[in-house]
Amino acid sequence: MAQTVGDFIIERLHAWGVRRIYGYPGDGINGVFGALNRAQNAAVKAKGEKARNRAGEPIEFIQVRHEEMAAFMASAHAKFTGELGVCIATSGPGASHLVTGLYDARLDHMPVLAITGQQARAALGGHYQQEVDLVSLFKDVAGAFVEQAVVPQQIRHLIDRAIRTSLAERKVAALVLPNDLQDLPYEPPARKHGTIHSGVGYQAPRLVPHDDQLRQAADVLNAGRKVAILVGAGALHATDEVIAVAEKLGAGVAKALLGKAVLPDDLPYVTGSIGLLGTKPSYDLMTRCDTLLMIGSGFPYAEFLPKEGDARGVQIDLKADMLSLRYPMEVNLVGDSAETLRALLPLLEEKTDRAWREQITDWTSEWWKTLDERAHQAGQDAVNPQRTVWELSKRIPANAIVTSDSGSIANWYARDLRVQRGMMCSLSGGLASMGAAVPYAIAGKFAYPERPVIALVGDGAMQMNNLAELITVSKYWKRWADPRWICMVLNNQDLNQVTWEQRVMEGDPKFEASQDIPSVPYHRFAELIGLRGIYVDDAEKMGAAWDEALTADRPVVIEVKADPNIAPLPPHITLAQAKAFASTLMQGDPDEGNVIIDTAKQVLSAVMPGHRDK
Repeated sequence: MAQTVGDFIIERLHAWGVRRIYGYPGDGINGVFGALNRAQNAAVKAKGEKARNRAGEPIEFIQVRHEEMAAFMASAHAKFTGELGVCIATSGPGASHLVTGLYDARLDHMPVLAITGQQARAALGGHYQQEVDLVSLFKDVAGAFVEQAVVPQQIRHLIDRAIRTSLAERKVAALVLPNDLQDLPYEPPARKHGTIHSGVGYQAPRLVPHDDQLRQAADVLNAGRKVAILVGAGALHATDEVIAVAEKLGAGVAKALLGKAVLPDDLPYVTGSIGLLGTKPSYDLMTRCDTLLMIGSGFPYAEFLPKEGDARGVQIDLKADMLSLRYPMEVNLVGDSAETLRALLPLLEEKTDRAWREQITDWTSEWWKTLDERAHQAGQDAVNPQRTVWELSKRIPANAIVTSDSGSIANWYARDLRVQRGMMCSLSGGLASMGAAVPYAIAGKFAYPERPVIALVGDGAMQMNNLAELITVSKYWKRWADPRWICMVLNNQDLNQVTWEQRVMEGDPKFEASQDIPSVPYHRFAELIGLRGIYVDDAEKMGAAWDEALTADRPVVIEVKADPNIAPLPPHITLAQAKAFASTLMQGDPDEGNVIIDTAKQVLSAVMPGHRDK
């Protein structure tokens, strides 16, 4: 049988190192799926003839429940492995469903390739069924490279250029393939004018700033008496280097959410997360420092960074367009974070005065005590949601992968999860989309089947799209070397983060029509599809539930009856926020009694006269 365009596509993806594709089939992409099937059958036959190494492994196709989840999984694959993530969908609605997950990759600078079908070439422009202008649709999210193939001779360079662009620029690329083209015989480009002859291969360069720029940065950092470091996802591979620099400068280190796993939380100068979901020590670190070193972070909220002019700044980032964007930096260094810090370290002077470091350590120590107290406060006939993650932290394996959804669950993930060295953590950062935790956790498990994986999810995201992906877990879990895959769902029957944003930021009472959601027996659904379900409505049984889940012989869904009136308070309450909350209570809130008990004292005391941060 002659090699088809579809066959060549799979062969070329394989040559680029792609070994897993997430997606959903449809007639618009059948030619590529047929090629995937033939490649896998050929690999099975070859396996009987000789042992295969990774180079000989076929591309594995993972069937999801919805194309949006496939794109989230491709994004998570790129985050957890550093490799290209790949997702595939049919034409029309299949392709359009990918967009949200692709924006997740785009906003978090992840290399992802989207492959979609399209209607036959002769039908295009004829208002044909499922005809969507996909190049225009993807033009923003995949602006680095998006092309629709027309003839077989194009396929080679389209694949090569899409993947090389995606990897080099850390962006999304998209290829649109008309369905009739996929089944045509593949033809290489002729050696004549007007043709393109491309090749496979890309390795990231060693990117380090010039010596004079490093010297300028060192001068700023050496002059600082109170140095603060902020790390993001761009520093995830630079743990040792960040520790060495922080020790030499006597600095404290705060972490943007995507950089949560950069440093372990047992280091006394690590102040934890920053921002609305962050910690008070991180807020104090940023507002009281005189020098800021930002490494691989695009953290967006200026109100949680030093006041402009109060601190000198140095920033390290691979992408020049992210430099001096969040804070006006004095020295901007384009470079790989680990390489740049290694080059910078010999130029830094050891700080002999450790008063600043001791102050940071005191703040952090007191904060962990505060979190302990908050986690052990009783809920109103339900579990305090902080307790769920606090108890997990006591038990979590050091090689675990943890994912979080957006919503109030992200607060407890950000503040209460104590990261150990070797753990991986992630969530939808720049997009902050609901519904990413479970597909992230599935992709993490496929990438590292020998590691335990834990997804932290709210009931809003679970109902939106995560519940269906438990079926994907049920379909595939028996092939995982370690069966431990755990999804914890906070069932509080409330879109909780938005409810509290309405109360504290807008001064509006809870709007029940928009915020109340139905209760669903998530643990029973898990049992119906062959997984294990655990139900917790008593905080004192939370630890035992984690113990049971972490020793289970199959994936587990832990459903927690959670109190919606434990407030995910920001680390710093402003007077405006306190006034807004007081206005909420004056107007009358549906949960006013519980809200007053659980929250008013914390909110109002934060701005009372004599309070340190009034």
